[in-house]
Amino acid sequence: MQYDVIVSGGGIAGLTAAAAFGSAGFSVLCVDPAPPVTEREAEGSDMRTTAFLQPARALLDRAGLWDRLAEYAAPLTVMRIVDAGGPEPEPRVIRDFESSDIGDLPFGWNLPNWLLRREMAARLAELPTVAFRPGTGTAGLFTRTAGAKVTFSDGSRATARLVVAADGRASPMRAAAGIGVRTTRFGQKALAFAVTHPIPHMNVSTEIHRTGGPFTLVPLPDWQGMPSSAVVWMEEGPKALELMALGDKAFEAAMSERSCHLFGPLKLASRRTIWPIIAQEAERLDGERVALVAETAHVVPPIGAQGLNMSLKDIGALLDLAVARPEGLGDAQMLGAYHRARIGDIRVRVAGITALNRTSMLSTPLLRDARAAGVSSLYALPAVRKMLMQMGLGARGTVERVE
Repeated sequence: MQYDVIVSGGGIAGLTAAAAFGSAGFSVLCVDPAPPVTEREAEGSDMRTTAFLQPARALLDRAGLWDRLAEYAAPLTVMRIVDAGGPEPEPRVIRDFESSDIGDLPFGWNLPNWLLRREMAARLAELPTVAFRPGTGTAGLFTRTAGAKVTFSDGSRATARLVVAADGRASPMRAAAGIGVRTTRFGQKALAFAVTHPIPHMNVSTEIHRTGGPFTLVPLPDWQGMPSSAVVWMEEGPKALELMALGDKAFEAAMSERSCHLFGPLKLASRRTIWPIIAQEAERLDGERVALVAETAHVVPPIGAQGLNMSLKDIGALLDLAVARPEGLGDAQMLGAYHRARIGDIRVRVAGITALNRTSMLSTPLLRDARAAGVSSLYALPAVRKMLMQMGLGARGTVERVE
């Protein structure tokens, strides 16, 4: 079979890429070795959430996805930073960054990953130019200047003018293209789960910093009549494994204490998942007829909702180049332009988030005090505070607005 685009990877980024290129009129094949788990309580469901920041909505609109997602999205109107690095897990510094300071829209919208997979797969089923083959992975790649031939895990083959590698941090397509990566390991793991709590979150995303890494609560719609949030809890690896092994009651006590009781006692509202924290970046974003996007191109710790939003910027940049010059889809000129458009921003953000994560891990009292003082001093300068909020949304100068 011949396609314009083959997308390797059916995660959030891969599904978005397939929907975006398909909505633009390109013929697309999207494959992934694992069928998407699209029910909250199903075995293997992804209990993490994704906060789509303001600029991401434009791409979701182009892909025909936003109308499907909007009713499930919890708006994020305030980003709260809490330093709790004293002897006891108590707030020492609390600073709020309000979206109203830079515009009328929220910073972004938060959705569960299992639900995103459900709605994105349904969107692909609507598109006559898109074929989605879950349960089939990529096994081989042969490229030449005119196109690429991909071999799949079931032995079948297809050709395309462009292969979009969205198949994760251990990407088989990146390896097949001969592109190396640089990886930083922090000795941390992250636990992800959902909670309910008696005190409403008021659409505030709260990031609590203490030795080991941040504890972040991101608003979700109410669950079973109670306010609900998604939690990502980063800790040093051995401590994270100990927490994962606790029974539910002991774990609820530990997470309530770690949250500084800002929302009252937390109660588990889902199962727990755990994964290692790394930073990673590819040496290049392009090979012959291959473009790297998302975690195939870059991985960052889950701080500031940057990971998937960087991924959507990759997809948006690649789509813009394809639409502007469709006759050159996947050629060296297009892919070189894609690399140049994204590599600088990726390197800056990977370095910056790596530094922020190391700062969040500080354990000595003097350095913890310096971290708390830094949070206060940055917040106290209105111009700096506004610039930080704009940069967090992915803007280099002004915030990209969505009408």
